[in-house]
Amino acid sequence: MPKITLSLRFIKAYARLPVDIRSKVDKALRLLAENPRHPSLQTKPIQGATGIYEARVDQSYRMTYERLSGDVLQMRVVAHHDEALKNP
Repeated sequence: MPKITLSLRFIKAYARLPVDIRSKVDKALRLLAENPRHPSLQTKPIQGATGIYEARVDQSYRMTYERLSGDVLQMRVVAHHDEALKNP
């Protein structure tokens, strides 16, 4: 299982989310830590952003992360789909 680390940018974005979305992010982070390929996350690489991936929080929200050495996933941002992918 990978280790999850949170960037300052991710923490700030998370703090601005509505409470119900934060609980969905918490669940998605747990799933990501257990199995980065969990079907409900629909993880995939982001085109044009080498080494950065997106994971689904719900229909509208996405979170992005980078795979680091030592089986570490550095969470980068969580936001509405288009916003998250604009600057992953």
